[in-house]
Formats: sequence, C-alpha cells, structure tokens
Amino acid sequence: MKKTILFIAISLVIVSCKNETKTTETKIEDVKEEIAYTSVGMQINDADALTSERMMVHYKNMKVGDTVPSKMKGKIAEVCSSKGCWMKLDMDGENQVMVKFKDYGFFMPLDAEGDVVVNGKAFITETPVDELRHYAEDAGKSKEEIDAITEPKLEYRFEADGVLLKTE
Repeated sequence: MKKTILFIAISLVIVSCKNETKTTETKIEDVKEEIAYTSVGMQINDADALTSERMMVHYKNMKVGDTVPSKMKGKIAEVCSSKGCWMKLDMDGENQVMVKFKDYGFFMPLDAEGDVVVNGKAFITETPVDELRHYAEDAGKSKEEIDAITEPKLEYRFEADGVLLKTE
C-alpha cells in the first residue's frame, strides 16, 4: 500500500511539473515608407494623389472652361524668381502645368525644386500674349525671348490650395 501511495504521489508531481510549450504569434505588418514633406498653404496629405502621367490623361480630355478637382504629383520645372507666386510642373517631358496659388494666399520658396504634391483644381485656359510675356519676365528670360512671344497659348493650369514639397 505504501508503494501505491508513493507511486501516485510521484505521478502527480511529474504530471504537475510537465513543461508546456507556449506558442506566440508574431504579426508582421507592412511598413509604408514615410516621405518627409514641407507643407505650404492648406494642410493636405499625399494619399490618392494622381501621378503626372495619369493627370495628363485627364488634361487631354478637357477643353477650355472645364475644371476638375484633383490632387496630383509632379516635378518642379520652374518657379517664379520674383516672389514664388507660381511654378511650372514637368508632367511627362513634353508638357508642363502652370500652377498658381489660390487667392495668392501663399508662395513657394524661390529655390524650390524636386517633387511636389498639389491639391486644388485643374483646368485648361488660353493665355493672352501680355500675360505670357509677364511670366517670361518673372522667370528671368531675356528681352529677345520675351519679344518672341507673339501668339496666345493654350495651357494646362492648376489652382492649388495646398502644396507638399518633398524634402530630401
């Protein structure tokens, strides 16, 4: 009888000291690379911004007088050297979009370059000769280049209420 009680006691000790292996789940989350921007004008984000190529498809389907609310990415080709009151974005190597800022409420840094995200409305307009000459003057063009402007030009335009300037 002593042996049976001893056997049961030893069995209980062994069972109670049993090593349990616990498994833990490790979740791996997708990490989106954060891009640092300097915000100018209204606070915006870069979510859902159209690429410049995709935006050009919209511009090609527009006519003078059409407006499309949009958010797009682009690369700065030129900034007003006078006070930063406009900029031109290179869209596809052949086309540029003239960007002005809503109600002249903000300006771009004169040395701004690189990638931007702009939010506002896209439209097409026919720009008169005197305005084209004014922009050429703001851009620091020579007198000969300014005098060579003799015809109005159909232009892709954008009125931005907010801009994100990518910082390096």
